[in-house]
Amino acid sequence: MPKQKRALYMISVVAEMFAIHPQTLRAYEREGLLRPARTDGNTRLYSQEDLERIELILRLTKDLGVNLAGVEVILNMRERMNDMQGRMNEMFQEMLRRMETEFKHLEHEQQNAEGLVPVGRKGIVRRVPIAEG
Repeated sequence: MPKQKRALYMISVVAEMFAIHPQTLRAYEREGLLRPARTDGNTRLYSQEDLERIELILRLTKDLGVNLAGVEVILNMRERMNDMQGRMNEMFQEMLRRMETEFKHLEHEQQNAEGLVPVGRKGIVRRVPIAEG
């Protein structure tokens, strides 16, 4: 299956999209808030993820009055929370796999077990394996 091409945007296009000066984007990069891809000619290329991050940065700074140091802390915390969520999901999936395996094992043991088995209203009867021969 061929790879889907991701849309990449040059700095002038991104600046126009968000109605900000390209220097603002360069400042965000200097502060470590953005890491756009680069071409061989060193042109910045912004992905959809970068655009979402820029939108968040602008919302934090313009709408909520957070300074760039605060934005950095918030973005780092979001990344750590996403990582922790991913690890929790992996642990949960592993726990589910183990439980399914254990339940199948217990079910198999019960089906092959000798002993008393409750049977409806009749009470308890003894299950004895049928001897071949």
